[in-house]
Amino acid sequence: MKPKNFETNPQFYARIAGLLYLVIILTGLFAEAFVRNKLFVSGDAEATANNIIHADFLWRLGISADLIMQICDLPVMIILYYLFKPVSRKLALLNLSFNLIQTAVLVANKLNLLAALFFLGNGEYLKSFSPDQLHTLAYLSIKLHGYGFGVGLIFFGFVCLIEGYLIYKSGYFPKVLGVLMTIAGFCYLANSFASILAPELSSFALLFPCIIAEFGLTLYLIFKGVNLSIWKEKLAIS
Repeated sequence: MKPKNFETNPQFYARIAGLLYLVIILTGLFAEAFVRNKLFVSGDAEATANNIIHADFLWRLGISADLIMQICDLPVMIILYYLFKPVSRKLALLNLSFNLIQTAVLVANKLNLLAALFFLGNGEYLKSFSPDQLHTLAYLSIKLHGYGFGVGLIFFGFVCLIEGYLIYKSGYFPKVLGVLMTIAGFCYLANSFASILAPELSSFALLFPCIIAEFGLTLYLIFKGVNLSIWKEKLAIS
C-alpha cells in the first residue's frame, strides 16, 4: 500500500511538476537569451549568418534545449490536470487541451531554426543560390520562428488564464499565484497579438510579469506543493 500511496500523492506530483517546470524555464531562457539573442542580429542577415556559421554547435544546442523544454512540458501539463481536476474537471481538461496545442505549435516551429542551418550549409543543391540569397533565406527562417513562437504563446496565454482561475478558486494554492498567472496570461496574449497586429508595440517588457508568475508557481510547487487536506476535500466532492 505504501508505494501506491506514494505514487498517487499529489505532493509528490506537485514537486515533480515544479522541478520539470524549473527545467522548462532554464532551458527556455538559455535558448532565447544565450543562443538566439547572441547570434541573431536584427536587420542584418549577413552578420546573423556569419554568427551561426561560426557557432554551429551553439545554435544546435539552443534547438536541443528548446526541444527538452517541450518534452518536459508534457508531463507537467498532465500533472497539472491531476492537481486541478478537484476544482473543475472541465476547465482542467480545457487547460490541458490549450497546453497540448501550444506545445505542438512550438515543436513544429523548431523546423524553422533547422531550416536556417540548411540554408547555411555546404550542400551542392545550394550552389544555385548566391551567398546573399542564402543568408536572407536563413534570416527569414529565424524571423518566421519568432512569429511561430508568438502564435504558440497565444495558446499558452489561455493556459495561464485558466490556471490563474483554477489556482484562485482551489483553496489549496495561494490566491496571489492565481492573480499573477492571470496577469501573465493577459501579458502573453497582448504581446503575441501585438507582434501580429502592431509589431512596434511588442516588447519583452510585456513578458516580465510572466517570468515572475511562472517562477513563483514553480518555487511553490517545489517547496510547498498543495494543501493536502483541502485538495482531498475538493477531490471527494468533485
